[in-house]
Amino acid sequence: MKQIITIFSVLLLVACGNKKNIKNNETNINNSQDTTKKTTTTVVDDTRPSPLKKTTGYIGNVQTTIQWGSPSVKGREIWGMIVPYDEVWRTGANEATTIEFDKDVLVNGQDLKAGKYGFFTMPREGEWIIIFNSIWNQWGSFEYDEKKDALRFNLTPMVIPNSETLEYAIESDGISMSWEKLKIKFSVKAKVTG
Repeated sequence: MKQIITIFSVLLLVACGNKKNIKNNETNINNSQDTTKKTTTTVVDDTRPSPLKKTTGYIGNVQTTIQWGSPSVKGREIWGMIVPYDEVWRTGANEATTIEFDKDVLVNGQDLKAGKYGFFTMPREGEWIIIFNSIWNQWGSFEYDEKKDALRFNLTPMVIPNSETLEYAIESDGISMSWEKLKIKFSVKAKVTG
């Protein structure tokens, strides 16, 4: 009986040791990858009805940061009601949504200098207008000035399954915003200078 217990104990120790080694190998594999390329999303302030969120990540070698107020649908009709059509929208809640790039980029093929921008949209029943405005530090879109736009372009939103909260995502080839049953996505890539 002592031999069986001893053998069982040795096997248990070996198994635990192997499990630990497997775990250490996984950690080393993860550490060997470029962890600076990961995207992180945090809640900056959850005391608001529409929590302030921030996501940081990379699109290629461009560090990208987005900060927005994240409202919920809460059974409401969003498009054309809560968010009116044909009006400039902060594309979030509370202060204007901001998007920041650490390098010059091409957004949907158009030049945009490195920097921090107020991100606005003009939702419409068809194509939306996407706006990067040079004045990022403003409340909502109440003081929005079209003359300060750094970039504008049109795109058509996609229909998606319901997204209860307004979310931004930094993807490998661009940025997307999803809320209710719509998603907008545009391409971003580093501008090659040569």
